[in-house]
Amino acid sequence: IPVPAQPVSTRDPNAPHFDPRYRFETFIVGKANEVAASAARTLASAHKVAFNPLFIHGGTGRGKTHLLHAIGQAFLATHPGARVASMSAEKFMVEFVRAIRENDTIGFKGRLRSADLLLIDDVQFIAGKDSTQEEFFHTMNEIITAGRRLVITSDRAPQDLDGIAPRILSRLSWGLVADINPADYELRLSIIDAKLTDLPGVEMSRAVVEFLARRLTASIRELEGALNRIAAYAVMTGRTIDVAFVEEVLANVLRANQ
Repeated sequence: IPVPAQPVSTRDPNAPHFDPRYRFETFIVGKANEVAASAARTLASAHKVAFNPLFIHGGTGRGKTHLLHAIGQAFLATHPGARVASMSAEKFMVEFVRAIRENDTIGFKGRLRSADLLLIDDVQFIAGKDSTQEEFFHTMNEIITAGRRLVITSDRAPQDLDGIAPRILSRLSWGLVADINPADYELRLSIIDAKLTDLPGVEMSRAVVEFLARRLTASIRELEGALNRIAAYAVMTGRTIDVAFVEEVLANVLRANQ
């Protein structure tokens, strides 16, 4: 019996995969992140930008990765046929080392340096890696000099990055540095309201929403995780979501935020 031919994928294996949930339309903007969000939109969609690179920094769970994915998707939508490369700094290091071992550094350099948009997440992970930093610097330099676009994220501002070569820090500071601060109360309220629209059947009073916005201050990621947990427990138990229920379900999380 002949085996049916499998469809051949035409997708470039090196093409980045962007999460469709992480778009500008789903990124809630407040005072804590408005500069970073505005700069990200401009870099992704404008025909010409006055700053390059864009360096976005902020603590864990504040939306840096969301913005990276949003930039990638918006850039591809407004620049059809553009070449986009996206990876973490750790993956950059791993692939560079592999390219050296396989004697394919030319291919590695060509793939990244020919990108119209290069996105690098968590640049702090190349701290202390001298050979990786050397390659990273030349990649940055070629992208910027050629007028292509570069976006880099980190958990710290450039001047606070230890173990990174001064010439890299100088290049990072040359463009626009935008921070994402901890979400304030108003932004947390907006995020909860937006998240609840994605949780059909979950009814939550305003008192509970305000309670969560006041008490869950660590990060946006933790806030979203708490909402998912509340929704799951409510469905499983059939109980009404009130403040007492939330205090029971999120006891450990609330203690950590105290």
